[in-house]
Amino acid sequence: MRVVVTEFISLDGVVQAPGGPQEDTDGGFAHGGWSHPFFDPEVLGGAFAAGLEQAEALLYGRRTYLTMAAAWPGRAGDPFADRINSLRKYVVSDTLDDSALTWENTVRVPGAEALAKVRELRAAGGGDLAMMGSPTLVRALLAADLVDELRLAVMPVLLGGGKSVFPADGVLRTWRLVSSQTAKTGAQLNVFRPAGHE
Repeated sequence: MRVVVTEFISLDGVVQAPGGPQEDTDGGFAHGGWSHPFFDPEVLGGAFAAGLEQAEALLYGRRTYLTMAAAWPGRAGDPFADRINSLRKYVVSDTLDDSALTWENTVRVPGAEALAKVRELRAAGGGDLAMMGSPTLVRALLAADLVDELRLAVMPVLLGGGKSVFPADGVLRTWRLVSSQTAKTGAQLNVFRPAGHE
């Protein structure tokens, strides 16, 4: 399996709370929902739908999982919702208990076992292990060189601070641009893979 990360990201590298005002206010973040003015159904919506079609499973951190689990199960009947609801979901958490895993096909992975579990899944055959949001988990996977593709939906906005997916460990990591599309809204969908990967 390939680990494929898709993120809405600002020009200054912030991924926090793109979906709504109350999604994630950690650190006093006051710009929740910032991605909406720049969302383009053709370019960005099409990329998300295509990514979901290639996915065999989903991987989330706790907060993103809870947000998604609250939103998607009630939208049955829509092709995107039906697909996301049917996929296996892995949620990395030390605080959720099994009673909180209400979304169909969810498996909890303890935080200390997350990197080993991702290595195990990458070694297995099949489609992609898709990720969205989950900045803390994505940062750990990038630091461990366990991400095979980054799909960054870059929005033309500066947010002045907030959560990032990029490690701040001083390590140089080279990526190559595989494709780029520009939406009518000025957003860009840029797909990167680690240099040296096919």
